Amino acid sequence: MNATNPIFGPNRLKIGVFGLNGKGSAHTLVPEAYKPTWPNVLEAARLADGAGYEALVAYARWKGYIPGRVSHPAGIILDPFTFCAGLAQATTHAAVVTTSHAPTIHPIAAAKQCATIDVISGGRLGLNVVAGWNRPELEMFGAPLREHTDRYAHLAEWLAVIERLWTSEEEFDFEGEFFKVTGGMSMPGPVQRPRPPVMCAGGSDIGRRFACEHGDMCFILLHSEKPEDWARQIADYKTFAREEFGRTVQVWTYAPVVQRDTQEEADRYLQHYSVEMADEESLDGWISGNVANSKGQPSDVLSRMRRGLAAGGGGTRFVGTAEAIAAKLHELSDAGLDGILFTWVDFADGLRRMNRDILPLLEARGLRQPFRPASGHAA
Repeated sequence: MNATNPIFGPNRLKIGVFGLNGKGSAHTLVPEAYKPTWPNVLEAARLADGAGYEALVAYARWKGYIPGRVSHPAGIILDPFTFCAGLAQATTHAAVVTTSHAPTIHPIAAAKQCATIDVISGGRLGLNVVAGWNRPELEMFGAPLREHTDRYAHLAEWLAVIERLWTSEEEFDFEGEFFKVTGGMSMPGPVQRPRPPVMCAGGSDIGRRFACEHGDMCFILLHSEKPEDWARQIADYKTFAREEFGRTVQVWTYAPVVQRDTQEEADRYLQHYSVEMADEESLDGWISGNVANSKGQPSDVLSRMRRGLAAGGGGTRFVGTAEAIAAKLHELSDAGLDGILFTWVDFADGLRRMNRDILPLLEARGLRQPFRPASGHAA
């Protein structure tokens, strides 16, 4: 399936980069924090692509977290579709994964844009689909924030129209609860057959059901530091997909990374950027806008939540030496994890450290094969 896409490649543990089209996920005011200028994007993307990373995943964001602060870094985001089209031309190996919140784009437009990126990339597109959850963004589009169940019904119909457009060789009519298409067609189709891979994140029961039914890469957050809990959470996802839908899915997660020569140095930098230099205003905006019950949380729980968000979110973090990080990645792979998306405060610095120090350790552990860039690679 989709032989051109490295997401289905041979590496036991696949790796990628998340968030190059925005500031990343850390809420910090340190001066070295990444900014999504195109030179910065190209530098980081080519570091990952030239080292054989499987995925470059863009996220979708239309507004920042602080009302009225339009120039805050949280709202400075490059459009994920055109961003991935640019990356498709600037890279040669990694999958370029765009993200779409279904209520913000019509499926006919999304199908055409995805197919175009797949053509540009030679069959390396991935599509991360999101039902839509951020009320201020949806209000900007004049789109309703539906009830939780209805969001996934809308997303399923949205994706069904896209897949029909990708595969149909004749015009077709479609009439559902949310969309009506008359004489639908979209040419050219994507390079990948039967379709480009789909990524879905699903934490709720209905989200998990949707991801296991429709996704090729199921994106989860690991909420424990115990390998036995990782193995149980990952196995539950894969078993559900197989037993409910007869499908084999990959399970991926996401994690911020702080790599230094010693554990003490890594801990010190984490404290510096996520506590001493935390962007408290941004954290206030994120929490008030996204965690409806945050006001009722005990102070210690809220404090841990803020610290985790400031550090870059995610269910797990990699903070330490190259050897410690490689060992933890090995444990995750042994628990059944197929892939992981990394993010850093400073992407280029983090990628250089990982490529130099961690990738050789992953190869020595049998988690990844040595990568040989194609002739003429830009990196």
